[in-house]
Amino acid sequence: MRVLSGIQPSGSLHLGNYFGSIRPNLEWLKKSDESFFFIADLHALTTMQDAAKLKQAREDIVLDYLACGFDPDKAVIFEQSQIPEHTELLWILSTVTPMGLLERAVSYKDKVQQGIAASAGLFTYPVLMAADILLYQTNIVPVGRDQKQHVEIARDIATKFNRTFDEVFTLPEPFIRAEVSVVPGTDGRKMSKSYGNTIPLFAEESVIKKAIMGIQTDSKGMNDPKDPDTCPIFQIHRLFLDKKESEEMAGEYRNGLSYADAKKRLFEQVMEVLKPLRVRRSALKPKEVSQVLQQGNARARDLAEETMQKVRKAVGLR
Repeated sequence: MRVLSGIQPSGSLHLGNYFGSIRPNLEWLKKSDESFFFIADLHALTTMQDAAKLKQAREDIVLDYLACGFDPDKAVIFEQSQIPEHTELLWILSTVTPMGLLERAVSYKDKVQQGIAASAGLFTYPVLMAADILLYQTNIVPVGRDQKQHVEIARDIATKFNRTFDEVFTLPEPFIRAEVSVVPGTDGRKMSKSYGNTIPLFAEESVIKKAIMGIQTDSKGMNDPKDPDTCPIFQIHRLFLDKKESEEMAGEYRNGLSYADAKKRLFEQVMEVLKPLRVRRSALKPKEVSQVLQQGNARARDLAEETMQKVRKAVGLR
């Protein structure tokens, strides 16, 4: 069983990335035959058009993931842009992808509404994501709820290709952890860099504290009962807790735990969990990033080329 996941190097990692992608991927490392993780720098070009920032963000992402526990001897970490088969397969898949399928992509409409330029690259984003997944004959794709449709589109495109030409591609399955399908941000919406509502993993402690203390709440008084089911502080805090601890804390909210105390306790919990990760990251060297990427890019390229040989043969290209 092969598992694949990716992330855009478009900003600092945050708790939404940690619970929605990093931890699930670390769990899959223990039970998959091979796990692939890629830096989606080609995707990032739809929103980031600053070469220096992109280069730095790419390096930071690798450091962040190594700090979070990714073992390059067990997980293949590579750069999307260094595997030219991604863009080759993008074009071939685009010739069998119905326009209507892309027009139904919710993320495209959402990003345009957020003010991102409606480029051809943004519109065909799901086809490149399909190429990312299908190149590696992926079985499982851990994603947040907002990315589930993209995996379904990849399945549809793979099915169309297999029926049109030959049975080349494995049909991937999305995997969504129900309890972290959407991690709320400081304003109650999904935690996202594009919303500016994140709690970063590796920023200065004062920055993390400011973000947590700025979580938006309702107007209930200090000792009034609070509803844990609608409170973003609790919704974030429970991700760190087991079932029993979560139930006990929910009871404290209902019994009048103040928002100030709730934020303080969340901050302490976050820093306790992140401490070993932050220590590990500070000890990593840029040279280690280069070595990890060289190793990962080579393994990814071998497998991608193996798939593309089958694709070229199926469609009649040499």
